[in-house]
Amino acid sequence: MSLPSDRSLASTPADVVSARADDLKTEPPQPGTVHEVFAENEVPADEPSVTEKVKTLLVGKPFDLADKQVYNHISLVAFLAWVGLGADGLSSSCYGPSEAFEHLREHSYLAIFLALATMFTVVVISACYSHIIESFPSGGGGYLVASKMLGPKIGALAGCALIVDYVLTVTVSIAAAGDALFGLLGLPGGELKVWTETAAIAGLIVLNLRGVKESINVLMPIFITFLATHAVMILGALGMHVGEFPQLTSDIGQHMAADVRSPEIGWLVVLGMFLKAYSLGAGTYTGIEAVSNSMAVMREPRVATAQRTMLYMAISLAVTAGGLMLAYLLFELDLKQAGTSLILQRDLTGRTLNDLLTGWFASSVFPAPVAQVFRWITVLSEATLLLVAAQAGFIGGPKCLANMAHDSWVPHWLGSLSERLASHYGIILIGLASIVALWANSGPEFLNAGRVHSALTTAAEHGAESHVVVHHQTAVSSLVVMYSINVFVTFSLSMIGMTILWYRNHGHPARRKRLTLFAFGTVLCLAILFITVSFKFTEGAWKTVLVTGAVTGIALLIHRYYDDVRARLRSLDESLGTIDIRGEPNLSRPDPNQHTAVILVGGYSGLGVHTLLNSIRFVPNHFKNMVFISVGVVDSGNFKGIEELERLRKHVEGSLEKYVELARRLGFPSTSYIAMGTDVVDELEQLCRVVHRDFPHSVVFAGQLVFQRETWYGALLHNQTAYSLQRRLQWDGVPMVILPTRVREK
Repeated sequence: MSLPSDRSLASTPADVVSARADDLKTEPPQPGTVHEVFAENEVPADEPSVTEKVKTLLVGKPFDLADKQVYNHISLVAFLAWVGLGADGLSSSCYGPSEAFEHLREHSYLAIFLALATMFTVVVISACYSHIIESFPSGGGGYLVASKMLGPKIGALAGCALIVDYVLTVTVSIAAAGDALFGLLGLPGGELKVWTETAAIAGLIVLNLRGVKESINVLMPIFITFLATHAVMILGALGMHVGEFPQLTSDIGQHMAADVRSPEIGWLVVLGMFLKAYSLGAGTYTGIEAVSNSMAVMREPRVATAQRTMLYMAISLAVTAGGLMLAYLLFELDLKQAGTSLILQRDLTGRTLNDLLTGWFASSVFPAPVAQVFRWITVLSEATLLLVAAQAGFIGGPKCLANMAHDSWVPHWLGSLSERLASHYGIILIGLASIVALWANSGPEFLNAGRVHSALTTAAEHGAESHVVVHHQTAVSSLVVMYSINVFVTFSLSMIGMTILWYRNHGHPARRKRLTLFAFGTVLCLAILFITVSFKFTEGAWKTVLVTGAVTGIALLIHRYYDDVRARLRSLDESLGTIDIRGEPNLSRPDPNQHTAVILVGGYSGLGVHTLLNSIRFVPNHFKNMVFISVGVVDSGNFKGIEELERLRKHVEGSLEKYVELARRLGFPSTSYIAMGTDVVDELEQLCRVVHRDFPHSVVFAGQLVFQRETWYGALLHNQTAYSLQRRLQWDGVPMVILPTRVREK
């Protein structure tokens, strides 16, 4: 079948009449009529296999594209988008603020400035991405901005960074959830922890294969619980010390003045310490870009819905992250009076900073039983919110892959949708890559030797028993560094692209404000990226540089391959795509009792015309009718609403009109059939069975690209639709012939 791509299959000529298959049983198709086969009127399907029954049980029944309510079913209002996508940003408060606070060391008083800087940064980046949504409402985020403003290759870099980012979104979220859960339960971890995390990723794969909205509805109560418990904890911690704020302000001023005047420290060291902690807390800002990358799942009006989602995300993340840093500082001051510190307590107990903070607050406010319950609810909500955050990777990652597939940076089949209208190949790829990243960053690890020694010394001084356990665990800190670098690569490229956009936009009244905002955002993001890579290159940063570089290199090679194939097919399009037959068209009705050639076609091109002419030469003077069939393939690129599907239908109808007109001018009575769907092979099989019922003496012809030199990667980059369909039709008793279209080396 002439299918160089799975994206352009459909059909219908000039006078478009949608006739159900039942109407075709009594009378053959009329000339000039395109017959659309609907799912409920197809020929009886085969009894589903055990595998298909299990798939339906796990993933659900197929959606009907003819049902306009299906778009409401899978699209998200602002609140649900905040849950599904905003959870990625909000969950970063489970590890981002603690990473930043940890690097302040004994200068913990800087946490108040760190909290203010973090909140300010969230506001700046969120404001920038809100304007990106307005300028690029079709979605694509940093990938689209970089592609349009900085060139396709820079766009490929941004897209590959986003793909790795979304893989690490899943990995970091699940690993951090495992740390929180196993710390709460007091379990040592080991391989059980990593296998549990692997099972969680597998569960999310299945959940997302059912569709976006189902997965979010399941996880929404977790999101609400996290917000409620953390609001109580942060407000309660601040309220407990509200009377001490004047003294706290005075103490912070004294500490800072002492450090600045100290010959061993000085203001440069204080500033360097602050900037290092600020940059290494970059994990706090991860997830902000998720909304702009997932515009396709937004409810109309998409721009307004997405901007409202960004506002919800910015407020919740800024308040939570900043509030946690202030709460850490207050807790640290209480611990210092007892001769210990928050970091030492973490090293001694193996619990997360948020778990320790929750226990301290709850024990200070509630009776012992209630305090324990509050701690369990809060930490469990944190662990499960991280599962919700992993959800953002399964929403945004496949969307990014689909955008890149449309531009031929990754295999085209990554843009296809399942019968549940989910990007199933992308979901599976993101999930499997996350599992690989999880295991690649897991293994027997000791706690930092310096920290262990300090923790043991402190414990001995207080007469406490302590021990060091070797865990088979995931290096969350290393993953967060890798994650942050990729996020800020995308942030930086997006900011640079938007700065160029507004620099060129001289006539807009808001040009000066927008240009200033994006220029400042560019400097901010580049500074964070540079400092993070510099300080953490040997602690995991080199991994993300290597992996992202390798993925980008592969994308460039794939794009070069597709360009080469298109160049080799161009001569075919130039010679046959413009073929001109001047004879009078044969407008006779196709006779179902005559031998009929059924031609599978995609968009009108030299490749399709080549298949048509080869079918005529295959058995000269044998076929008396020509029937063209095609499928309007709904993929991630065109599934953006009922209007997009109508445009797809009309586009393919126009292509089929040309094929029918050509066949008629060649002297053949001709008609065509069309179906709309997500799986090209399934839909084509049904169409072939319907046509064979209406024209019993028919033979199906399909073109297939055949390369002079076959390669292993060619099979991965090109669809095998013709061969898959032939195997199915053999069982159905429908004869099919595959005609080769030879593609020679240059």
